[in-house]
Amino acid sequence: MPRGGRKGGHKGRMRTYTSPEEIDAQMKEEKERKKQEQEAEEAGAAPNDIAEEKLPGSGSEDSDDENSLRRRAGVEGLIEIENPNRVAQKSKKVTQIELDEPKQLSRREREEIEKQKAKERYMKMHLAGKTDQAKADLARLAIIKKQREEAAKKKEEEKKAKDAAAAAARGINSLSLK
Repeated sequence: MPRGGRKGGHKGRMRTYTSPEEIDAQMKEEKERKKQEQEAEEAGAAPNDIAEEKLPGSGSEDSDDENSLRRRAGVEGLIEIENPNRVAQKSKKVTQIELDEPKQLSRREREEIEKQKAKERYMKMHLAGKTDQAKADLARLAIIKKQREEAAKKKEEEKKAKDAAAAAARGINSLSLK
């Protein structure tokens, strides 16, 4: 039989239902909370800002580091770690970021860019006919062109010979019929 059985409920407890009065009270509390949040937003400070203003020493730059230490979640906030290999991630401000200096590329990225440039140079030289492969291709194409011209000439000569033979045969036939 599936869990719960026919009787329902967990381990013999009776079912409890929320009364309409309790539901109305919960809805009123929720509406009041939303109104307070809206009033706080209209006043110019979000509810989270009010909580941060209550913390002591929130005016200095060092307090950002202190707040981040307080905000650590889980076990990190409870245990102090002294790992020399651990690098703390520091957020940079917009004024600290330098856009003027070029981005340092990794070895793989540099090699990839060099490979692409070399390929482009090769293709330019290939199209200009300066590479060994291009020269070989052009020579092969010239040979094929010559062979096709010879084949066309041979075919034309054969056709002329056939026409001449056919004309001669017709000439003989026409003489013999007369």
